[in-house]
Amino acid sequence: MDFSYSEEQEAVRQLAGQIFGDRSTHDRLKEIEATAGDDGPFDRELWKELAGAGLLGIHLGEDVGGAGLDFVAACLVIEAAGRTAAYVPVVETMAYGALPIDRFGTDAQRKTWLTGVAGGETILTAAMAELVGEVILPGGTEPVTTATAQDDGSWVLSGTKACVPAALVADAILVPATCRAADGSSTGPGVFIVERGADGVTLTRQTTTTGRPEAIVELDGVIVGVDRLVGEGADGAAVIECITEFATAALCVEEAGVCATALELTAEYTKTRVQFEKPIATFQAVGQRAADAYVDTEAIRLTAWQAAARLAAGLPASSEVAIAKYWAAEGGQRVVHAASHLHGGVGVDRDYPLHRFFLLTEQIELTLGGANESLRRLGRILADEPV
Repeated sequence: MDFSYSEEQEAVRQLAGQIFGDRSTHDRLKEIEATAGDDGPFDRELWKELAGAGLLGIHLGEDVGGAGLDFVAACLVIEAAGRTAAYVPVVETMAYGALPIDRFGTDAQRKTWLTGVAGGETILTAAMAELVGEVILPGGTEPVTTATAQDDGSWVLSGTKACVPAALVADAILVPATCRAADGSSTGPGVFIVERGADGVTLTRQTTTTGRPEAIVELDGVIVGVDRLVGEGADGAAVIECITEFATAALCVEEAGVCATALELTAEYTKTRVQFEKPIATFQAVGQRAADAYVDTEAIRLTAWQAAARLAAGLPASSEVAIAKYWAAEGGQRVVHAASHLHGGVGVDRDYPLHRFFLLTEQIELTLGGANESLRRLGRILADEPV
């Protein structure tokens, strides 16, 4: 089996690495953090440059301004963002939002929303988690949020979503909901495209310790036309599953990039930090801890790319996504904790870049749902397989 990138993918990898490496520097990130408003840090200049280079629509069809490449190409952009802890919503827009519209949307929906994504004018995200009282429930194919059909073909959405990434800067949010007929009977799930500024939509900032705010999205009788139902008759459960699997794989790839840079910073620091007239990298305990972090980083990278490659090829990937999710959540924590410990006090110095990779790992783990849930899901998958 050939694991090398195609010529087009290698070009994407190099271009994305160059743009993120040149633009998302430590000093630039500090500037973005210092000038961030209530909607959180967002490097709009970098976003425009990514669009100008054709990277935001790299996985979209040429008819909407994309390059017509696959999900692997999109993940190469996402990995580069993770390597620099860049403040741009590439996972949210490219995986959560654009990809399901591209796969299931009508021609009109694709041209309306994806042309803007490819050009950098449109930011998308998806609201998967439900807020019921004070309890946050993970997304699934039986959403608590409802969409009631009206006689004129429109829908009325009601419910509350939580932990919606990039919602404060998004132009539109993909909202899974349980569809109901006028008599209240359920007709199955659907995914709706809801504009952030629509009547009845209220966003409340959820401040996170990572510096990348999320939002509670309240939907109080939000009226949307039939043209906002993704696919206008597509299998809603399939759309939700698409968002879940592709977004999870994208987050795992991003974490692979995060861990790679955390490990690089650690390797460089331990080579130059001297104790007892020797670089601490020569100490056995330091070398063992760094070696374990390297093994975890490679496991995250390999499992993430395995999941991404299978999804890109249209192959079943539930097990591979669950495995990648486990390694990104569990292994990622071990990597950044090892990096922080081996840096000593410098590891928590906010004037040193490592803290951003630690915090981004925390956010990715919380978004993925933790390692134990991944193991339970993988266990259910294995239990259901015939002997």
